[in-house]
Amino acid sequence: MSLTSSQKKFLRQRAHHLKPVVIIGQHGLGENVLGEIDNALAHHELIKVRVNASDREERQQLIDAILQQSQAEQVQLIGHVAVFYRPADEPKIQLPR
Repeated sequence: MSLTSSQKKFLRQRAHHLKPVVIIGQHGLGENVLGEIDNALAHHELIKVRVNASDREERQQLIDAILQQSQAEQVQLIGHVAVFYRPADEPKIQLPR
């Protein structure tokens, strides 16, 4: 799945008011955290995740692992907060073409 720039813009607008549903802390990215991210994506399609990492490289590694494990698309990254999108089996969000 690859999002166009207009679709990413649309999703960024929708995600603006959202609060992070998952916070990755000092214990890193375990199976429980990945399970919560997967459940949140299945239910909401568009989520924010706060990645509390000590440096940019570690934060990017955690984000890459989330993308690989969840089959989601990264919409935005601002500071420690990343926005992810994955369409559900019955999509609630209708993306523009």
